[in-house]
Amino acid sequence: MSTDAASGRAPRLRAARRQEDTVTPLELFFDLVFVLALTQCTALMADNPTWEGLAQGMLVLGVLWWSWVGYSWLTSVVDPEEDLVRLVIFAAMAALLVVGLCVPEAFGDAALAFALAYAFVRIAHMALFVIASRDDPEFRSSVVGLGVSTAIASGLLVGASFADGLPQGALWALALALDMGGPYLFGAAGWRLAPHHFSERHALIIIIALGESIVAVGVGAEARVDFAIVLAAIGGTAVAAALWWLYFDVVFLVAGRRLAEAEVGRVQNEMARDSYSFLHFPMVAGIVLVALGMKKTLGDTGEPLKLVPAAALLGGTAVYLLAHVAFRYRHVHTINTRRLALAVLLALFIPAAVNIPALATAGVLAAALAILIVVETHAYGEARKRTRDELRHGSVGH
Repeated sequence: MSTDAASGRAPRLRAARRQEDTVTPLELFFDLVFVLALTQCTALMADNPTWEGLAQGMLVLGVLWWSWVGYSWLTSVVDPEEDLVRLVIFAAMAALLVVGLCVPEAFGDAALAFALAYAFVRIAHMALFVIASRDDPEFRSSVVGLGVSTAIASGLLVGASFADGLPQGALWALALALDMGGPYLFGAAGWRLAPHHFSERHALIIIIALGESIVAVGVGAEARVDFAIVLAAIGGTAVAAALWWLYFDVVFLVAGRRLAEAEVGRVQNEMARDSYSFLHFPMVAGIVLVALGMKKTLGDTGEPLKLVPAAALLGGTAVYLLAHVAFRYRHVHTINTRRLALAVLLALFIPAAVNIPALATAGVLAAALAILIVVETHAYGEARKRTRDELRHGSVGH
């Protein structure tokens, strides 16, 4: 019996490896607030479909992503069912909701409100990390390092709220670079990680992003439903399903196993940082860009897409595929040439897409992804089936 239990006191919040845990209902509840943020990022870019609007949307998404990443690491260390953790996460959810509401004006009238609410989200996250690391000096050192980069980044966002134009964008970019660069500057050896929980958490956020792309299809259709809209909706669903297949058919299973089998400590932590915290961001960003392109496609199926929406639809898919290529290379040091080739072809197709109906562009994209899946499924054949059977029935990550 523990000392706390014997004395009748509430157990202390402490760092713990959650090797056997899956994602909890509270974590899923927290992630639902992130859905609003993703939707608002798409809306921000849709309302300003220019290169500037695209850059702003990606900066906002990057900042939001890194805050979510922080909580994914946190709940690999602390039990989210602890009363204190629950209350802090509820408070962070409220602040994150405010952040999401401010996204459309994050570079305008709501800039300061966005920055302050975001700072609260990060402060809550760091406070729990500080408490959880009190009995682990190596872990505490990593937490302090992250706290420094987090504080600077949050301060830069507050400062950016008083600027406009290029200086404001530059401060945002610097804040994001410092925040995401913190784990590199202060090392990864001290962090604690539950690999199965960590890989599952990131898989679920991919599903949430894909769900947002489906929402974008519905929003883009507005009140009109005709034959062209039906075809575009089917095409949009096919694209989302293909993106799901490319991640969950084998990639998710193999990556989860490799993370779990990595040497505990620096090696495993760096793999988690690189493969999940960093490389899942372009996956999610690619999905959000695809959602923007599909929303514009549904807005007028018969007219060609403008350059920026076309670049979002095709380029976003290319970014998603390139992230997969990098993800595989990080794990096994080989390159998926099929996905790389399709990413290049989609980027090259952008000039043609601005000269054909948007519905045709969506159809070409859906067909290209379907062909890729068929080719890969046939090429891997029995090896794919064997791998899926072994990993699905072997509790990936445990």
